Amino acid sequence: MKFYVSSAFLDTSEIVEIARAADDLGYEGIAIPDHVVNLETLATPYPYTDDGQRRWQPFTDWPDPWVLVGALSQATRRLKFVTTVYIPAMRDPYSAAKAIGTAACLSGGRVELGVGVGWCEEEFDLLGQQFAKRGKRTDEMLELMKALWAPGWTEFDGEFYRTPRLEMMPTPPRIPIYSGGLSDVALRRAARNDGWIGDLIGLEQAIASVNRIRELRAEKGLGMDDFTVITPLTDAFLPDHYERAAAAGITAVLTMPWMFYSGPAALLSEKVDGMQRFRKDLALDA
Repeated sequence: MKFYVSSAFLDTSEIVEIARAADDLGYEGIAIPDHVVNLETLATPYPYTDDGQRRWQPFTDWPDPWVLVGALSQATRRLKFVTTVYIPAMRDPYSAAKAIGTAACLSGGRVELGVGVGWCEEEFDLLGQQFAKRGKRTDEMLELMKALWAPGWTEFDGEFYRTPRLEMMPTPPRIPIYSGGLSDVALRRAARNDGWIGDLIGLEQAIASVNRIRELRAEKGLGMDDFTVITPLTDAFLPDHYERAAAAGITAVLTMPWMFYSGPAALLSEKVDGMQRFRKDLALDA
């Protein structure tokens, strides 16, 4: 089982040191969430809590994922960087492809693109992007961005984006694409790509989602050997739990190790200590 450390809701000034510690301790990667702004008032309910309220408080840090990856890649050696999740449909595909591709180049191929279709209509409106049909636009953007990342000239004629003959440099190393979300539509999108990113869910729900993806990929003649599953697990904290998750096809767990030891108010030194203790307690270095 591999482990990614979540940078969600951290003070931006702490993330470089957290990443260095994760790199040194043998964690697989750092997970980076995405919002451009946090509007004070929303008509759109947050879809991942029972009461529709957001999980974070006002004035929580949301650093730009690709600027952050550029910095973290220069402070680490082997750590991977996955977005949990980036919302392409809030951007134009060319600016997004340029930023993601540049980060992949600077990191030496350590970028893993986790994407979602987004939930906040007001944020889309503010950025001048259409909220309707965002799922179809996301799928088309992914195809266009893969074409833009390929060597040579690119032409693209889609429903939403029409691209004259052009080239975009630098050409990045391969960027795997993982889809986030819990709906069947999201699982279908994941099955078409390289992986799935779950939300805050229990082990049983995660296993059920993996089984559904396995069925969807089998329909396309695809297996799970090269498929990545990264998810938080709200009820997993012992080696036996993680062994069961791995046996079910979950390849990596997204975690904040310090939460088990010091809680959400942990100081930076306590966060690093928690990361060390987590590896020791799970015998990850054995």
